[in-house]
Amino acid sequence: MKRQGLTDSKWTRAEDYLGAMARKRTFRRRWRIRDRTEPESPQLLLSTIPFLALIGLLGVLAVAIMVIAIPRSRPLPKSAVVVEKQLGVAPKGWFQKAEREFHH
Repeated sequence: MKRQGLTDSKWTRAEDYLGAMARKRTFRRRWRIRDRTEPESPQLLLSTIPFLALIGLLGVLAVAIMVIAIPRSRPLPKSAVVVEKQLGVAPKGWFQKAEREFHH
């Protein structure tokens, strides 16, 4: 028996295996009964109810934020206390004394 003959055979190359597997798979797919991906009638629990629950939750959240934002009581404005200006009298030489203290 020749060793060379075994390696040259049609079924020993990877490309041949892959091609046969691909042909077999496409043949099976073509004749398989296809399942529906969508139900025949829309199911209320899977489509509408979660959407309505989300909209309701957002509505409740919006109302809660509006209620919290309303100020409960406002503080009364303070009456302005007018302070009368008083003219003061400083002893002579106060400015020179302050300059000396500042420079030391």
